[in-house]
Amino acid sequence: MQAAAAAAAAALALTVLFTLDGLSALQSKPSTQNHEDGHTQNNETEPEQKKKKQPHIIFILTDDQGFNDIGYHNPTIKTPTLDKLAAEGVTLENYYVQPICTPSRSQLLTGRYQIHTGLQHSIIRPSQPSCLPSHMDTLPERLREAGYTTHMVGKWHLGFYRKACLPTRKGFDSFFGSLTGSVDYYSYGSCDGPGVCGYDLHEDEGVAWGHDGKYSTMLFTQRARKILESHDPAGRPLFLLLSLQAVHTPLQPPKPYIYPYRDMANVARRKYAAMVSTVDESVRNLTYALRKYGYYKNSVIIYSTDNGAQPFTGGSNWPLRGRKGTYWEGGVRGVAFVHSPLLRRRRRVSKALLHITDWFPTLVGLAGGNVSQSRGLDGFDVWSTISEGKESPRQEILHNIDPLHKAPAQTMKWDADTAGDSGRLSKRRTFKKPKKKILKKQPKQRSALKLKSMKKPQTFPHRVQKPKSKLKVKPLPKKKPKPKPQTKDYAQHQSDHRFKYRSARLPPASGTSDPKSQPRVQSTLTPKSRRTTSQKQNSGSIQPNSKTQLKFHLKSKSRRTVSQHLNESQPGTSPPTAHTTLQFNPEPSQTLWDTSVQAAIRVGDWKLLTGDPGHGDWVPPQVLPTLPGRWWNLERTFPSFHKSSTHKNIWLFNITGDPYERQDVADQRPDVVQQLLARLAYYNQTAVPVYFPPDDPRANPSQHGGAWVPWVDEDEEEEGKYQGVYKKGKSSKKKRKKKRCPLCKLKSFFLKLNTGMMSNRI
Repeated sequence: MQAAAAAAAAALALTVLFTLDGLSALQSKPSTQNHEDGHTQNNETEPEQKKKKQPHIIFILTDDQGFNDIGYHNPTIKTPTLDKLAAEGVTLENYYVQPICTPSRSQLLTGRYQIHTGLQHSIIRPSQPSCLPSHMDTLPERLREAGYTTHMVGKWHLGFYRKACLPTRKGFDSFFGSLTGSVDYYSYGSCDGPGVCGYDLHEDEGVAWGHDGKYSTMLFTQRARKILESHDPAGRPLFLLLSLQAVHTPLQPPKPYIYPYRDMANVARRKYAAMVSTVDESVRNLTYALRKYGYYKNSVIIYSTDNGAQPFTGGSNWPLRGRKGTYWEGGVRGVAFVHSPLLRRRRRVSKALLHITDWFPTLVGLAGGNVSQSRGLDGFDVWSTISEGKESPRQEILHNIDPLHKAPAQTMKWDADTAGDSGRLSKRRTFKKPKKKILKKQPKQRSALKLKSMKKPQTFPHRVQKPKSKLKVKPLPKKKPKPKPQTKDYAQHQSDHRFKYRSARLPPASGTSDPKSQPRVQSTLTPKSRRTTSQKQNSGSIQPNSKTQLKFHLKSKSRRTVSQHLNESQPGTSPPTAHTTLQFNPEPSQTLWDTSVQAAIRVGDWKLLTGDPGHGDWVPPQVLPTLPGRWWNLERTFPSFHKSSTHKNIWLFNITGDPYERQDVADQRPDVVQQLLARLAYYNQTAVPVYFPPDDPRANPSQHGGAWVPWVDEDEEEEGKYQGVYKKGKSSKKKRKKKRCPLCKLKSFFLKLNTGMMSNRI
């Protein structure tokens, strides 16, 4: 018994020993595994952290959405999704865009002012052989170099006359949308004037047939969601540009969206508001997809309009002045917000000065790219301003200088006066070409008149016309004009009106009173084609008449130089000061700027407009007028209905104190006017020639199977044959003048009115 008990005890001891060994082994094995997993996890966190530094960027761009066309500005517009995203993010209330489509989109993708891309004038029409500069890098190209996959869905409107102009050749991995400026929301038909129409829906570089009947806003949103579904958010970062056609004309909302706005009396306003609601639903579906597929926590959502609204088509910029196509606040002050979990300070309103060109360096810097590789940027990196609430590095905005857009003949020149520190505004009449009139004079009187007519008034050089007749009366100048220096053509306009910049620097807004201290702009222009453009068509400032005058003017050489405008925020340059001050004392009796040239600039609190800024009424939404014409007429500026008898050409506003531009203080503050005109003169010296070619009949969709497609071969030097700048519709044959028929105009007016009433079912 004792032996058996001893054997049992020994067996039990062995069993306990093996059990303890097994438990210890089991405990040590997981610990080792955890250690190994932790080691591998640490190795994997490093690239993951790098990827987290590259957020997914979703940029939503709407078309023609006005300042008063969003819920948080106007509760009658029902946009709950946009209101919530803006409230939880950062609302940009001092954000500026360009007044029409093409300039805003070009500045978004290039980060440069339109005076540096040759797109100063109007839009790119479907039949025009023009597009973005071929040598200039774009935002998607820089993001792709930083490791992003880039996609674009929606409206392009940056030219497509050759394949090199297409979105897939400008940095986007894929493209689905329209190439022209205005497309039917269901049939995708697009017209460039009466009778020149074609199908405009493309996928990558081919025509996307078979989508008729699908509403474009919903179709583009579905494609954007499909891109999010097919992409791996844990892999490469994503850049998605959703460029919606809404709320641009034609006004074609789905009927269910009109019902919430049934109480609106104005039919155009009712339809427009319904289209804004479709945009709100599109953004809701997109943000839902971002959360569903795992993008949201590491994403930045940017929402922006491309320009102000057009009241003629139901939009509203109230209480701002002006409308789309004008340089009043209603045309250039845009609706925008940023929503992201990565924002350090959320749920706030930012009043920092921002511009659409700032997105290029901001997003490239946010993506970890190298901004210094992009030469000549006009934008600033403003992510710290948006995310942390720091002061904006931007202190001024050049809205535009359009030398092809001239004010009426009676203009106002701004002269410098050394008697005081301020400038002197003098009215000078410049007369149009007088009609031929024979004056019956005695021979002695005729000879005296001949001597008087030999003198020319000192006016804008490229607008001075030499007298063709000895008997034409010319106004006498107050002083004898000095001989003008001989200057040659501005430069040869390169292929794609593009230049290779070498060196230049934009001087800070603050300067010295000594004209010699003004920095010279030096760079070398390298021509690429035979296209030449005269400086006459690109200069808004007056040429100097002596060596002691302003140093804004470049030295005349065999080939005129054009500056490269480098961003002041780039490495190697001094950042702008917090409070920009301008100091400038020009020489006596000197004209700084031809105020008949359309231009606008914002420096600090001040905004200056010259020339014809466009229709400047304040249009409350309850008194919106009816549509006067087709959309292609609304894209361009036409004469104002309320012209002043004096043809005022200078306006100055303190936008901070007077955001609605009701108090013009140009007469009270001539010193500020003088400083801002000097700034315009400087910017004009950095401008490249305007490129606005005539329409090409080969673009007609009837020659390409009924669709808008590129029509110029890649090896064809299409631009080499254009000399200078042309406007549409100028033919060599003189058109016969039609007899005036007031009754015909009245009949046409009532016919259009009756047609509009019947179509709107009033």
